[in-house]
Amino acid sequence: MAEAMPENPADAQIIDLDKHRPTPTTVPETAASPEETTPAGAGEAVDAPDNVLADWLTVPDVPVLPVWARSRASLTATVKAAGRLAWWHARYHAVRTPKYLFKAVWLAARGFFRAARGLWPTLSAQDHSAQVKALRAQVKARPEDVELATRLQIAHLKRTHTRRWRFGAAAVAVAAAVTGLALADPVMQTSIAAAVMTPLAYLGRDKETRLLDQAVPPLRVDMSAQQLNEALRAAGLLKTPSVKDDKDLPRVTCTMGPVRDGRGWAVVFDLPRGGGKTASDVLAKREVIAQELGVDEIQVIMSRVRAAKGGNAGRVSMWVADDDPYLGTPNPSPLEKAERFSIWEPVPFGQDARGTRVTVPVMWQSLFFGGLPRRGKTFTQRLLTAAGLLDAHVRHYVADGKGGADWMPMKAVAHRLVMGAEDDALEALKAMLGELLVEMERRFALLRDLPTSVCPEGKLTPELVTRYNLPVILVTIDELQEYFTALEREDREQVINDLCRIARRGPAAGFICNFASQRPDAESVPPKLREIITIRYCTQVVDRTSSDMVLGKGKAAQGADASVLSEEHKGTGVLVTGPASFVTVRADYLDGPAFGALCRKGRTLREDAQQLSGDAAGDVTAAADAAGLTVPAIVSDVLEVMRHSPRMFTTDLIAALVNLDEDTYGDFNGEALAAALDAAGVKRTSKQVKINGSNGAGYQRRDIEAAVPAEILLSTGR
Repeated sequence: MAEAMPENPADAQIIDLDKHRPTPTTVPETAASPEETTPAGAGEAVDAPDNVLADWLTVPDVPVLPVWARSRASLTATVKAAGRLAWWHARYHAVRTPKYLFKAVWLAARGFFRAARGLWPTLSAQDHSAQVKALRAQVKARPEDVELATRLQIAHLKRTHTRRWRFGAAAVAVAAAVTGLALADPVMQTSIAAAVMTPLAYLGRDKETRLLDQAVPPLRVDMSAQQLNEALRAAGLLKTPSVKDDKDLPRVTCTMGPVRDGRGWAVVFDLPRGGGKTASDVLAKREVIAQELGVDEIQVIMSRVRAAKGGNAGRVSMWVADDDPYLGTPNPSPLEKAERFSIWEPVPFGQDARGTRVTVPVMWQSLFFGGLPRRGKTFTQRLLTAAGLLDAHVRHYVADGKGGADWMPMKAVAHRLVMGAEDDALEALKAMLGELLVEMERRFALLRDLPTSVCPEGKLTPELVTRYNLPVILVTIDELQEYFTALEREDREQVINDLCRIARRGPAAGFICNFASQRPDAESVPPKLREIITIRYCTQVVDRTSSDMVLGKGKAAQGADASVLSEEHKGTGVLVTGPASFVTVRADYLDGPAFGALCRKGRTLREDAQQLSGDAAGDVTAAADAAGLTVPAIVSDVLEVMRHSPRMFTTDLIAALVNLDEDTYGDFNGEALAAALDAAGVKRTSKQVKINGSNGAGYQRRDIEAAVPAEILLSTGR
C-alpha cells in the first residue's frame, strides 16, 4: 500500500527514483564466452568467418538429378520422345533397306576388285620377278656366261612353282567357300554372305562414302543453352563486350532445361543482372528470337514467370514447338455431346499450343471477340452462348447486325432476337437494351433488400437464381459495327451508353455480355465500351495496331499479338484474360448443324424447367417442330425476317431473305416469291402495303401467319 501523503507540504521529501529502481544484473568479467556456453555436441557453424574449410564444406545449391529426371512428367515426356525418335529412325531406314543392300553389294564388288588387285602381286609371285628380271638383263649383257644363264633358269623355275601353288591354294579356297555356301542352309548362307560382304564393303569404301542415308529426325527444332544465348545476343538482349574469350560473355541462367516437353522444347531462364534488360524486353523480341532459332514466331511461346510462381522481373518461360502447333483437324467442342451445363462453371473453350485444355470463366465477366471476317470469330463467340444453351436458367438476348444464318437457330431459345441492322431492327435493338436496363435495376433493388445471410456480397448466386426466378442473362451481340454505323449520332450515343451501363454494372446482377465486331476502331466500337470489357479474344488481324484495338493497348508488345496468325489459323486466336494473362488458343469447333442441335436441346430444357419465354415462346417453327408438324420453309423464313415488322415491301422482303439464305433465295424476284408463298397456302388480303406514308407492293405479316395451323399460333400466343 502506498504511503500517505504528509499533511504539511513543508514536510514533503524529494525521493530519488533511481535509487529505488532494481539494480540491473551485470555479467561478470569472468563470465563464460558464447563459445564456451555452447551446448555440448553443437559444432562450430560451417559458414563462420574464421572457418578455413567453409568453402569446401558448403553444400552445392544445385539439384542432384538432371532436369529431365526431376519430375515424373518430364521423365515420361523424355522417354516418349526418345521412343518416338527411335521408332521414326527404324521406319526411315527400313524403307531404304533395298537401297542399302544395293549400295552394300556395290561396295563389296569394289572391295573385291581392290582385294584382288592387292593380292595379285602375291599370287603372281612378283617377289621373285625382280630377281628374274635382273638375271635376264645380265644374261643379255653377257650371253657367254653359262653360270649366269643357269641361275636365270633356276630363278625362273622357282617363280613358276611358286605361282602354281599360290594360284592352286587360292582356287581351292574359293572352291571350298562356294561349295560350303551352296550346301549350307539359308540362315548359314546369309551369315556367310554377311561375313564375306562386310569386310569387302569396308575395303570398298571411300572417305566420303556413307552406307546409310543421313536421317532427318522428326524434331525440326533443336535447342541448347548455347543456341539460346546466341539468339538472345543477336536480339540485343545480352551485352556483347569486346572480350578475348567467349567464356567471359554474359549468359542467361537456365533454371530449367532446355528439355523436351511434349512436341517441343521448354526452358526457363533468368537474364543476367547488369544488362538492364527485363522479361518484357524478351517478349517484345519474339520475332527476332524465332528467326535466330530457325523457326516461325508462331512456334515460340513465351511468358513472364511471376513471383507467385517463383519468378522475378527477369525470368522468362519459353516453349518452342517442333512445328506449327495450331494446324490440323479441329477439336470438337465437348459441349456438342453434353446434356447439361452450368454457366457458373468455366466454359470449355479450346486448347493451347501444348494441348492443354483452356476454359473461360464467364460469370462476373464481359467478353469481346474481334478479327478479320471468315477467321472463325463468330464460331468462337458461339461457344460461350452454346454453354448457356445447356443451362435452363440462362435467358438469352441476341442481336446479329449482319442478320445472316449464323444466329438464326437461336430463335428457338432466345428471349429476344434481333436480326439485321435495318430500321425496324434498330428499333428492336433499342427496345431490347431498354428492357435489359429495366431488368438490371429491378434486380439491384431486389438484391439490396435481401439480408446478408441470403445475399452476402450483394451479387446474384445460384441459390437466388432458383429461389426468386432470376435467370442469368446472356447478352450476345454480333457485328456491333453494323449497328453503330447504321444509327444516327444521337441514337448511337444512347446505345453506346446503354451497353456501357450493362457491361459495367450488369455482372453483379447476373448479366454476361458477349460482344463481337471486326476491326474495332473508334468509329465502329468506341474505346469507352471496349476498355470496360475484361476478357478479349482476337483472331487474325492485319497488323499489331489492329491487334491492340481488340486485345488492349500495348498487348502486342507484351507478346499478345494476333497479327502473327495466318490464313490457315481459322478458329485460332489470342485470348486475354487479365492485365498480364494471355494465351494463344485453338478454339473448339462447333459447326452450324451442331449449334442448331444445341438450340433445340436448350429449348427442351427450358420447356421442362418452365423457363421458355419471350420471342422463343412465340416462335412458330419451333412450336411446330415440338408438335410434330411441318411449316413450309418459305413461311418460316418470311416470318423470321418480318419478326420486327407488321408489314414489309416486296423488295425489302426479298433482300432480307437473300441475306438470310443466299443459296435458296439468291434468284428470287417478286413473281417467284408470290408463287412460293401461294404454294405454301398464303392468302394475301392486300397486295399493297403502306409504310411511313409510302405505298408499294408488299406483304402483311398477319397474312403469313394465317398459313400456319391455328393450334400452333395458339400455343405461341400469337
